[in-house]
Amino acid sequence: MEQYKERFIEFMVDCNVLKFGDFVTKSGRKTPFFINTGFYRTGLQLNKLGEYYAKAINDRYGTDFDILFGPAYKGIPLSVAASIALDRLYGAEIGYCSNRKEIKDHGDKGILLGSPINDGDKVVIIEDVTTAGTSIEETLPIIMAQGNVDIVGMVVSVDRMERGQGSKSALCEIHEKYGIETTAIVTMAEVIEHLYNRPYKGEIIINDTIKAAIDAYYAQYGAE
Repeated sequence: MEQYKERFIEFMVDCNVLKFGDFVTKSGRKTPFFINTGFYRTGLQLNKLGEYYAKAINDRYGTDFDILFGPAYKGIPLSVAASIALDRLYGAEIGYCSNRKEIKDHGDKGILLGSPINDGDKVVIIEDVTTAGTSIEETLPIIMAQGNVDIVGMVVSVDRMERGQGSKSALCEIHEKYGIETTAIVTMAEVIEHLYNRPYKGEIIINDTIKAAIDAYYAQYGAE
């Protein structure tokens, strides 16, 4: 595993973003692990997060695109932080864009904030985590309504590696249904590989009990 992936996993633990216990996902699944990017709360944390996203984006798609779109609400700081990092690390001037939950009818009118999306633009979607792939069904119509655009790809922080609407992973289903190339900074397999029974700052993050719960979860929801 690349070192930056190991550092990102530890970064999630440090920021209390990656948690293990009893949780329920947006799709209603009971899960023993949870990734909440809302816990990136400081400028330092967002600066580092943007760099991890920028590296994953550059490695998968390069920088030949125009807009980085982050769906409201959590996607707003992600798109800002990553677009700044793309400029700082790779000299790429990428517009950031997000949607409003409610259409603004005065001043800067419309559903978008940040950079406008125009005909011919190449767009990369940035999200926190995709579990069942339901959020893309809300995001795509917003983007496509802006004009004849090219969705270059979609990047998430962690690939949960579980079934979407069918038997394949949510990211795989998005690729097959919409033709969108997807990528993640890390996968849950990499998270488990790095943390299982390995001490980090004097603590075992994934012990045998937690590993057994994760295995049981994937027995039920794991993708083919």
